[in-house]
Amino acid sequence: MTQKILAAHAGKDEVHAGELVMAKLDLVLGNDITAPVAIGEFPKFGRGKVFDRTKIALVPDHFAPNKDIKAAAQCACMRNFAKEQGIVNYFEVGHDCGVEHALLPEKGLVTAGDLIIGADSHTCTYGAVGAFSTGVGSTDMAAGMSAGETWFKVPSAIKVVVKGRFRRWVSGKDLVLHLIGLVGVDGARYQSLEFTGDGISSLAMDDRFTIANMAIEAGAKNGIFPVDDVCLAYLKAHGAKEPRIYAADPDAGYERTVEIDLDALEPTVAFPHLPSNTRLVREAEGLPVDQVVIGSCTNGRLSDLRAAAAAMKGRKVADGLRCIVIPATQRIWLEAMKEGLLARFAEAGCVVSTPTCGPCLGGYMGILAEGERCVATTNRNFVGRMGHVKSEVYLASPAVAGASAVAGRLALPA
Repeated sequence: MTQKILAAHAGKDEVHAGELVMAKLDLVLGNDITAPVAIGEFPKFGRGKVFDRTKIALVPDHFAPNKDIKAAAQCACMRNFAKEQGIVNYFEVGHDCGVEHALLPEKGLVTAGDLIIGADSHTCTYGAVGAFSTGVGSTDMAAGMSAGETWFKVPSAIKVVVKGRFRRWVSGKDLVLHLIGLVGVDGARYQSLEFTGDGISSLAMDDRFTIANMAIEAGAKNGIFPVDDVCLAYLKAHGAKEPRIYAADPDAGYERTVEIDLDALEPTVAFPHLPSNTRLVREAEGLPVDQVVIGSCTNGRLSDLRAAAAAMKGRKVADGLRCIVIPATQRIWLEAMKEGLLARFAEAGCVVSTPTCGPCLGGYMGILAEGERCVATTNRNFVGRMGHVKSEVYLASPAVAGASAVAGRLALPA
């Protein structure tokens, strides 16, 4: 799938792994950390205007709402550039905002067959809708905004065959943690993770977004799903433009094949300090926890909030534990409010935030002190990721996070 999308955007009949190509872009994305650097480099390309003001997306989400003066300057830089260039897809805090990788699909800005770059490593999220999307550096973002194209080395592919159906309390987060545990954080380095198999049809779109989002944690260039009826229904519901559907040939060559049986998966947790350091939750129950974070571009969607609330079962957050809930977009926040989820979280003793990346990258709201442990639905648990270098982050699903919040320790939902 990835090679076909790259070939189409490079104006070629076919491309091969390792080949260098120049390919046209459907969307260029930046946030309040990466876009200001790109904006600083943009004048050096000598074009003056972006290639297409409808194909740039700028999202203040990492340190927004502004956490300090430097964050305010970063956001102001991006806001002013959006005004100067007439950028259509600029999303201001509080108006129609959200964490970028949840927001763009929700807004219908990504669709099947697109080629997307973003100055954020988790841009691979949009592979869930059958797009080729990948993270780049800020200078490449600047080049993309200027020229509307950029270069790629065509990746080879790993075939991930998914069969069966999830059991109760098991989700896409458990699948992707299991996969990263199998292949390692560099096991798919500069390769495409292409998901297939009869189990795909049972995966909700939110599960697919979670899985594609964390493809980078296995070192992959991108993750990508086939475009089926579930995907097409999602695209239609969110007003996405006409999809261009690409499918791998039956005899397509892969570097390796990995098989995953959904029926056999159990709730999984990644211990510090790598997403590949995985264990079954039942093997690690009882580990004391100081904080729980439910949200992020990985697991801040409405289904994630529902799963966390269901696992909490109306109980209170454990004494001495802090639980932070962050809906990923303003729309999700409003839907969660209408469903009564936000009230349930608040009544349980949680902090409920406006959409932001916040603690995921150690930005603000939920920074960990030395020796503290956090169970988080985020995507990375590197040393110092959420605070002090001697703090610890345990990656888990929203259901496990919710159960852990009320237990005061790493726990299975029941």
